[in-house]
Amino acid sequence: MLGSIAKSLFGDANDRGVKKLSPLVTAINDLEAGLDSKTDAELKEESEKLRAEARAGADLDKLLVPAFALVREAARRTLGQRHFDVQLMGGIILHRGQISEMKTGEGKTLVATLPVYLNALTGKGVHVVTVNDYLASRDAGWMGQIYEFLGLSVGCITANMDDASRRAAYGCDVTYGTNNEFGFDYLRDNLKFDLASMVQRDHHYAIVDEVDSILIDEARTPLIISGPTETSGDLYLAADQLIGQMLDEDYEKDEKARSVSLTEAGVTHAEILLEEAGLLEAGSSLYDVANVALLHHLTQALRAHKMFQRDTHYMVRGAELLIIDEFTGRAMTGRRFSEGLHQALEAKDGV
Repeated sequence: MLGSIAKSLFGDANDRGVKKLSPLVTAINDLEAGLDSKTDAELKEESEKLRAEARAGADLDKLLVPAFALVREAARRTLGQRHFDVQLMGGIILHRGQISEMKTGEGKTLVATLPVYLNALTGKGVHVVTVNDYLASRDAGWMGQIYEFLGLSVGCITANMDDASRRAAYGCDVTYGTNNEFGFDYLRDNLKFDLASMVQRDHHYAIVDEVDSILIDEARTPLIISGPTETSGDLYLAADQLIGQMLDEDYEKDEKARSVSLTEAGVTHAEILLEEAGLLEAGSSLYDVANVALLHHLTQALRAHKMFQRDTHYMVRGAELLIIDEFTGRAMTGRRFSEGLHQALEAKDGV
């Protein structure tokens, strides 16, 4: 009861936090009239002064008010859009490394321009992480007008770019891209043999669009880079040919993990089939150390047939098997399933 009374009098923690932002919003609004009377060239001069201060080591929190005011005026002139007070608050929250929850239509894309510009003033680079290539390209071209108006460079990372193009995009003040592209570029850079071959530079500041999708939903799928194995493709084909003879009671499925495991009856049946195919010595066990590869190939063949559907989880285009992104429905060129599953799928579909 006392908690309810206190909440009605003082508001909850979120309300109190928002109220503390009001003085900053008022200060930003106070600069609006002065900036409105300046020419485009004068606004760019103001931006250059802020860049010089930021690169000299000035505290960004002290530059927040004039920087946000500049961005709002630049947005009004380039896009015909003016940040509302609630959007200024959202920008302050993002700059402080917190999550700003906004409903559809409240202009979160425009909100991001405020902290992006402020943190890009240092010249250390800012990443804006989106959920797909379309949004990355759209926002880079659309919101990029604001940054370029104020003298900053803008880059965009999309699929199928070569290393030179990626390096140039990462060298910009602001870089748009998807979580997958940023993540895989980081992994690939860690496989390079010299610094000059890397495409990314040191990480400074990033804003994640659709944070619930990227950091929760898509985080369930790990980003993995693996090298080729020395296993013969014939073993995948041989294992695939046995799947049609396996019975329902030979295996158990885990739909959530999308995995398959052999039952005791399945192991016995598999050993008989493998012996008949000349892949397993008579009297030996599938769980012998020498037969671990056989067990692995058979399990992956079962997964390919029982847990993965063509045109749902993957697609075949010409002579290539492509993974389908479960969030966007698009083919993920250059990506492969790990642990031999991709080869098992190729054997299944005759690719």
